[in-house]
Amino acid sequence: MNLIAAPNLPMRPTFIVLIALRIITLPAFTAEPPHILVREALQFENIGDSGRVPGTIRLLDQHLPEATITLWPWQLHEREREMLMRAFPELRIAEGEVDDAGHASTPELAAAWKDADIFITPARHAKTFQAWAKTGRPYGFFGSHFDPISGRTSLPEGGTLEELREAITKLPADHFDGHYKSREVYEGASFIFARDTYSLLYLQGQKLRTPIVEFGLDGTFGIAVRDEARATRWLQRIGAEEGKFICVLPRLRYTPYYRVKDLPRDEGDYEIDAINARHASADHAPLRDLITLYVRETGHKVLLCPEMTYEIAVAKELLLDPLPADVKANVIWRDTFWLADEAASFYARAVAVVSAECHSPIIALSQGTPAFYVRNPADTVKAQMFRDLGLTDWVFESSQTTGQQLWEKLKPLHEDHAAARAQVQAAMTKAADVQQRMVQAITDAVVAYRSKSSR
Repeated sequence: MNLIAAPNLPMRPTFIVLIALRIITLPAFTAEPPHILVREALQFENIGDSGRVPGTIRLLDQHLPEATITLWPWQLHEREREMLMRAFPELRIAEGEVDDAGHASTPELAAAWKDADIFITPARHAKTFQAWAKTGRPYGFFGSHFDPISGRTSLPEGGTLEELREAITKLPADHFDGHYKSREVYEGASFIFARDTYSLLYLQGQKLRTPIVEFGLDGTFGIAVRDEARATRWLQRIGAEEGKFICVLPRLRYTPYYRVKDLPRDEGDYEIDAINARHASADHAPLRDLITLYVRETGHKVLLCPEMTYEIAVAKELLLDPLPADVKANVIWRDTFWLADEAASFYARAVAVVSAECHSPIIALSQGTPAFYVRNPADTVKAQMFRDLGLTDWVFESSQTTGQQLWEKLKPLHEDHAAARAQVQAAMTKAADVQQRMVQAITDAVVAYRSKSSR
């Protein structure tokens, strides 16, 4: 499989190139190379989800180039398929479902189910693993998210990261059994890699007996796909110059999935809309004020971008429309959606990405671009991932942050690109070490199973 699929990279170096030089090949398999079945690809409408797929595949390919990798998607849009096959022409894709007895609904999935040595996924629910667990072959939670506190029903107004951490530490030791259930499925895994240390803190407090329970990053940190052609065309069309713009992304407190999926609203959707309406303007005030300061201080452009489809309209309503006329002249609203590869090509050219969403900053960092995550109170504990990599100063609570404070942090990055990118490189070096450990656990699990089976 191809190591890095990023054709026609711009001349400005990005961390993709640096990370390629850090490859540490794990011990080669003396017998048949492993076959890894990956359950992924949940939402085309979210480049965070669609970006995690090529990031995970690249990570496996980088460290285990001899392995066979089969993607078992929940939902795969044709454009996602094209992106993946351009990047990884040897990737196998097996669609379908598996029932409780382990019977697959398609021949491709049946073959993968029979042949694969190990099953991995970032999913956190036991049901995803139960049928595979019956095979006796190893499986693992690969960069999974365990936040037992956040949620519209449990904590509708949310909280700061520190408040969530404190709540996690106060949970009883048997909380896991009522919240996630099926403890035996989790403890039967070869490993659980929690994507942030607050998730890890929770798992450690619940005394799981899984052999490996460690910090292991979201697969999006491995992304290296690009769509240079689309990005170049849009850059030319809007008249933006590389290195002379920032990208800004909005987010509502709770995703209105009825809008994403074009479904009728139910009672829960009305509740979500009410919460979002109460907080939307205030949550985005720091971003609006930053945009104003950035444009007036630098004269450069600001690109308003979506991480999810519904955010196209949100960016116009909450970020663009309220701006002063002199600022609007330098603000460009993207009115169409994109995939993670095109977004990566754009983020690579930006001075910085400032986002109320979590995964666009990850994509930006993977391209060597500084990124701020302006977290709203309902957005779970995932911001801890950035702190775990030493980027605490680039994580902000929207309820405790002003546009002036964001500008004071952004201004040095604008003035000294090299120093800012060195900070990104340091964080991504840590990420690479964590990711290597994650793949090593896959190798160890397969080797141990084969050794046991051959006795």
